[in-house]
Amino acid sequence: METDVLVIGCGPAGLQAAIHSARAKAKTVVVGKPSGSAAHGTRIENLFGFSGVADGTELIDIGMSQARSFGAEVVESNILSARRDGAAFVVSLEDGSEVRAKAVVLAMGISRKKLNVPGEKELLGKGVSYCASCDCNFYKGRVVAIVGAQSEAAVSAELMTRYASKVYWITPEVDADKALLDRAVSAGVERVEASVTEIRGDGKVTSVLVSDSREILIDGIFIELGGKSSADVAMDLDVMPEMDDTIKVSPDMSTEVPGVFACGDLTGRPWQVAKAVGEGAVAGLSASSYAKKAGL
Repeated sequence: METDVLVIGCGPAGLQAAIHSARAKAKTVVVGKPSGSAAHGTRIENLFGFSGVADGTELIDIGMSQARSFGAEVVESNILSARRDGAAFVVSLEDGSEVRAKAVVLAMGISRKKLNVPGEKELLGKGVSYCASCDCNFYKGRVVAIVGAQSEAAVSAELMTRYASKVYWITPEVDADKALLDRAVSAGVERVEASVTEIRGDGKVTSVLVSDSREILIDGIFIELGGKSSADVAMDLDVMPEMDDTIKVSPDMSTEVPGVFACGDLTGRPWQVAKAVGEGAVAGLSASSYAKKAGL
């Protein structure tokens, strides 16, 4: 699929960017899962034009309908990888398809989903990781576990079979693309149909306790809950996040890489829907203008 503007993120910032980009007559594609937005499932009390409490999920649903009404295409999928191809940008989706764009708007937020189990915070960087592709080299010949139900977990599990001596994929159920699931299993990944209840170790990870009361001995655990993180996608496109995973932008929401724009929580505080929507409008207009001039 080819488009002028690709918006990554299906929250208030991304959908507002898509609305403005599409209204500016740029071919626009939005990729993301609405449930992954920080606004999904929340109650919002300080949004202009709403008296009382606004429902975050309803706002996203309305935003998706608005984006579509102006001609944007919404693809409810996670991104597995992104890359630059000359002056263009290409992302791969979990169904194996690709989207090629002249400009990209990053609007995925900054939060990494956590397990929130004992040991996770204490052993972060000591065997607990949120990025298999970043840290795979540290686990050559070791035993590792992947935690997560979606396609990113399947890809990470298959990847780690090329480095680790043993790979466990721990999740009570799988919501990954079947082809990716089959690849992981064919590569030798062992499925554990349970939830992680505790990560154990003394200075470094040594095991995990799962919901069926088993203790599994491991050297590292990769927590892959949902799609590829915003920091990972940004770095794939040669945009370097700040130490807090935010992205520095100019007033027009452009990043250090020509053709890549960012908006919403990804650009820093305050983490408010009003800020996200305002920056999304600017980013959408800027990206559409850039794409029209790119002429790729």
